[in-house]
Amino acid sequence: MFCGYYLNELLMHLLPREDAHSRLFSVYADTLHRFAAGARESDLRCFERALLQELGYGLTLETDATGTAVDLDAHYAYEIERGPVRLPAPGSSTLSVSGRTLIDLAREDFSDPRSLAEAKQLMRTLIGHYTAGKTLASRRIFRELQEL
Repeated sequence: MFCGYYLNELLMHLLPREDAHSRLFSVYADTLHRFAAGARESDLRCFERALLQELGYGLTLETDATGTAVDLDAHYAYEIERGPVRLPAPGSSTLSVSGRTLIDLAREDFSDPRSLAEAKQLMRTLIGHYTAGKTLASRRIFRELQEL
């Protein structure tokens, strides 16, 4: 239920009123059907990626900001509006992700728990940017419930 609430909140905050996005709503319906069978975090990441793509904020995931193919074993800082920038060492940026995570996100393959965790952090940062830092009510409520 919280996952569906989160999706609805994203749509309300990011989509312009009266603007049809038939492809996105098809992805939305498919995601809700998957939730009915049991919500998975990977479904949320796939929806978030599709939403950003539909809004014109598509992620650069398979090449870095210079156009070089992402190296699975390298680490990158993801710069909003620019894409991945290779780092000299892991963790030398606040938004550091592995090349493996970028490729896994591009392929929607979240079988690696590290990729899933890093993709969550990346998507949270990107969505926070595009919602102008608004705290989503669904996240606040979920956090409060976890504290109980």
